[in-house]
Amino acid sequence: MFRTFFCFALWLFSSSLFAQQNSFSVCSWNLKDLGLSKSDAEIEFVAQTVNAFDVVLLQEVVAKDPAGAQAVGRLGEALQRLGSQWEYRISDITSGENSYKRERYAFLWKPSKLTLLGKPWLEKKFEAEINREPFVASFLIGSDTVTLLNFHAITKNMQPETEVKYLKFLPAAYPDLHLLFCGDFNLPQVHTVFNPLKKMGYLPALIASKTSLRKDCQGNDCLASEFDNMFYQSERLQLVSARAIPFHLAFSSMRDANMISDHLPIVSEFMFKPAVK
Repeated sequence: MFRTFFCFALWLFSSSLFAQQNSFSVCSWNLKDLGLSKSDAEIEFVAQTVNAFDVVLLQEVVAKDPAGAQAVGRLGEALQRLGSQWEYRISDITSGENSYKRERYAFLWKPSKLTLLGKPWLEKKFEAEINREPFVASFLIGSDTVTLLNFHAITKNMQPETEVKYLKFLPAAYPDLHLLFCGDFNLPQVHTVFNPLKKMGYLPALIASKTSLRKDCQGNDCLASEFDNMFYQSERLQLVSARAIPFHLAFSSMRDANMISDHLPIVSEFMFKPAVK
């Protein structure tokens, strides 16, 4: 179904890219109905794709039955088989207005690089306004800390900006945390709804980078929209690099690629800046 050589080359390239000391890498991926429908081969492909990174944030973990949480466990086991130790946490079911919109999130990380601080939580401050409230976790990395916000906004035709606008209140709600907003916003970073975050110094890692897949390519154009991103606290973090991983090139058809996901994984490398005294 996919080309083993491509997977190996992708892993080798990613490993060298993120081998720098004093940095950490974050991968975020909307895995499109991660649950029973994902075969063992597909889970293995996902593991090969994300194995080089330090922490992985997943969206669209199936919530309606145990298969979603089990799929995250299968992915964790596949990652362990690749040689590194991994830990993971799965969120409770989000409080969407109907079962179709509810899902789970997941964090997976290498304990050799990150230490989980406390218990991750679904952010309840705006659960009435946000269908799939963010899943939040704080980590210790060396002597520094970062708090990752894992978020999946409602779809484009439902006006995701009506949810995204509430993210601007979270830095003030958690003034002692260094927030890193990650996920599928279903909006490009140029949308004005992100302006309040940008004015606070939260900058997008990806610029003009399409991250969602078309069902069929239009010529050589297989990507649709700039939906996935990370907004980092520029006062605290230095962006070293950021990109979307074109995993679909490993497949002979877009139909097969879309069985993995209709989104590309995005990955960024950051370094901590010295704390301002």
